[in-house]
Amino acid sequence: MRGIFIPMRRGLSYSRKYTQAMKQFLGRIALVVNDYDEAIAFYTQKLHFTVIEDTVLTTTKRWVVIAPPGSPKDGCSILLAKATSDQQQNNVGNQAVGRVFLFLFTDNFDRDFQNLIGQQVTIVRQPVTNTYGRVVVFADLYGNLWDLIEPSE
Repeated sequence: MRGIFIPMRRGLSYSRKYTQAMKQFLGRIALVVNDYDEAIAFYTQKLHFTVIEDTVLTTTKRWVVIAPPGSPKDGCSILLAKATSDQQQNNVGNQAVGRVFLFLFTDNFDRDFQNLIGQQVTIVRQPVTNTYGRVVVFADLYGNLWDLIEPSE
């Protein structure tokens, strides 16, 4: 199998050996939460996510993986990680320092936007249509910002 050469800006380069037969993907994104069960309740009841796994590891730690409905089996999912230190606790709800943190793509913006409204999820910025699609910014139970996006055709 031949490698793929990726040209870089002047002054930057990657070795060809790193692009040969390489297959990578994002499997999990850690989301720091105050409490496993309250986070599971929000994501499953308000956003209709599915719990993929909920395994007790110790008396204080669980491996909790959730994903949006319709996600591919090997698609990226969210690992709920309970804050265990003061630093982590202070950053619950602010993982992206006030920026949109996660991007939830949908095949039906109107349906999912109406669900957010009906579930009384906080809408931070009203829906707009951009060149890339329709988008609304909402906050999860901790204040992390999300984009709900229906891509343009």
